[in-house]
Amino acid sequence: MAGELIHGTEACKRVDDGISRVFQLLGKRWTGPIVAVLTPGPAYFVDLRRAVPGISERMLSDRLTELAAAGLVVREVDEGPPLRVSYRLTEAGAALEPAFAELGRWAKRYLPDEALGGGC
Repeated sequence: MAGELIHGTEACKRVDDGISRVFQLLGKRWTGPIVAVLTPGPAYFVDLRRAVPGISERMLSDRLTELAAAGLVVREVDEGPPLRVSYRLTEAGAALEPAFAELGRWAKRYLPDEALGGGC
């Protein structure tokens, strides 16, 4: 019959393993905004904290550690005084910029602020 779905082993759909890995990392709360803030260039920890409203220092530290372990972020220590820690995207992290830009355009078109209870 037209319009019916065919069920069988060859018709089963599976999520691509790469997509699963991407969302396991970038789908965590705060991770996307952190990467977005770092896209234009390096930022100090304190500036990242200010740029991502609502994130705790502990959560920011945890997410930055995860991003570093995944090879997307590099932690750099300026000996000072004062001692300051900055973060920058690696080549792999910077390569996310086109995807993030496209997601931003998509959100503006299909996810109005009211849908998320957003706005400042």
